[in-house]
Amino acid sequence: MSNDATDTASLPLEEETFSLWGDAWHRLKENRLAFFGMLFFSVVGLVCFLAPVISLITGLQYDEQNLQLGASAPSWSHWLGTDDLGRDLFIRILYGGRVSIGVGFAATCVSIAIGVTYGAIAGYLGKKTDMVMMRIVDILYSLPFLIFVILLTVYFGRNIILLFVAIGCVEWLTLSRIVRGQVLHLKVQQFVEVALTLGSKKSSIIKKHLIPNVLGPVIVYSTLTVPSVMLLESALSFLGMGVQPPMSSWGSLIKDGAERMEIYPWQLIFPALLFSMTLFSLNFFGDGLRDALDPKDSRR
Repeated sequence: MSNDATDTASLPLEEETFSLWGDAWHRLKENRLAFFGMLFFSVVGLVCFLAPVISLITGLQYDEQNLQLGASAPSWSHWLGTDDLGRDLFIRILYGGRVSIGVGFAATCVSIAIGVTYGAIAGYLGKKTDMVMMRIVDILYSLPFLIFVILLTVYFGRNIILLFVAIGCVEWLTLSRIVRGQVLHLKVQQFVEVALTLGSKKSSIIKKHLIPNVLGPVIVYSTLTVPSVMLLESALSFLGMGVQPPMSSWGSLIKDGAERMEIYPWQLIFPALLFSMTLFSLNFFGDGLRDALDPKDSRR
């Protein structure tokens, strides 16, 4: 008898959880611009991820030079043309996308790990701890982010892994404020009081009860952070502080193309166009996901 009652009591929660994410997915599909953005970015990300396979099929390498060919316009042999060293631009754009998208996601993961943890601790502990932690965030906000990343890159070297960490270490501030605000609201809810009554530790409450309940805003913010990180990486590559030759990123390709745009415009047009479209698709998807997960718009 008690088992039946327990099973019956769990049904509304399961149905509510299913309807929340189900309705969010339905609203996202109805937003054609956001859905198209998601599909476009998925296709671009998949093609860039398969760059080594495409390179094997076409027989073209991103670092293979043909000095006799030099910079040539788009043709059947080289769909997007070649650069000054005769390297195929199509393959280099795909490999550059792997770097730019990889930096975007890796640095976003670093910022999520720092921002969610920092914001959850500050919001839950509150009082003087919260005040001190938020003042630190305010101080870091006043620092010029780009210069801070450049200093980290100069100090630790131009390592692509350290580039992920350096960018992620300056992108967590806004997320920490978002998480803190959510935790301040959640920590006075009944389920947290029940956990305290049952003797749960503060660290356990933060990890098992508070952080899982802020995943919605975190996911939305992440989709908007990735393009921001990609722009920052492109700015560093444009300044010569990013990935080093012969490897490329979209930022370094745009830098090289900008220097020769009057003579060889295709070297700038193609990487800049794909980079811009990818950023637009991510922003459209992020805006649509934010609207889809907005509890105020939840409808049955």
